[in-house]
Amino acid sequence: MCINFCFRLGKTGAETYEMLQAAFGESCLSRSKTFEWYSRFKNGRRSFEDDPRPGRPSTSHTEETVARGREIIRADQHLTIREIAEDVGIAFGTCQKIVTEDLQMRRVSAKFVPRLPTAEQDDRVSICTDLCEQAQNDPNFMSSVITGDKSWVYGYNPETKQMSSQWKTASPPRPKKAQQVKSNVKTMLIAFFDIDGLVHHEYVPRGQTVNEELYKTVLQRLRNTVRRHRPEKWRPSNWILHHDNAPAHRTVTTNKFLAKHNIPSLPHPPYSPDLAPCEFFLFPQLKKTTKGRRFDGIGGASQCDETNEGYYKK
Repeated sequence: MCINFCFRLGKTGAETYEMLQAAFGESCLSRSKTFEWYSRFKNGRRSFEDDPRPGRPSTSHTEETVARGREIIRADQHLTIREIAEDVGIAFGTCQKIVTEDLQMRRVSAKFVPRLPTAEQDDRVSICTDLCEQAQNDPNFMSSVITGDKSWVYGYNPETKQMSSQWKTASPPRPKKAQQVKSNVKTMLIAFFDIDGLVHHEYVPRGQTVNEELYKTVLQRLRNTVRRHRPEKWRPSNWILHHDNAPAHRTVTTNKFLAKHNIPSLPHPPYSPDLAPCEFFLFPQLKKTTKGRRFDGIGGASQCDETNEGYYKK
């Protein structure tokens, strides 16, 4: 391009070579190449591309070899280029060009994840979509739902970094605080609430696991609480239970109890603990009042929760 530019300016071949040397130094074209291209432009050449080299045309890079390579890769996507080249009967470079340019493929490694999604996990989107549509179509849907979940209550739960923040001027150093951990003394809280506030809550006896028998008794007490404190839902029996997919919630005993007392339950998206309403609207506010405080055993923490019950009735 530079040679063509000099030619159009009326420079001679020697002047063109001198200008290229002054501009590019050692990386400049040789004198013979400069004069060769100058003569081509002088004879009316327009293209800057090299002339095609004479030789035997390629017989390995054909439509047949491209199609054969595509079939081999579809049969086994773990083959290397060398193995594909041996099966097709072509050179390694030709096979690499076919795979990357003609087939537009590149070799990637599998992304390692803790576990592959199951069919139930794939149903999360459909369940969430159905719940959203039900809430939009029925104006009384949200008011009829009673949702419940479990959470640990600790004898000591360290306050968060945000809770320990304070205002300071530029002169004093930044305050320091020893990092602490949760206490080993803890109990499990089971709570249920609806759009009007807390409906029922109780603490699991220490050493007891939440199995199907315990959860059945919890549901019995919840049903009695609804009858006493939510009579508008009890009379027509139009309240709906929502809980997650914990093992105790999906047992035959639990399902029989719900069916016997005509208590419908909402499906919960599998493997979605972040979608439990208690984790958003109930437990964070409850634990905010207990963080940074030490209690003499579980009884003190339970009493603190009892004093906060009025908050959830607002």
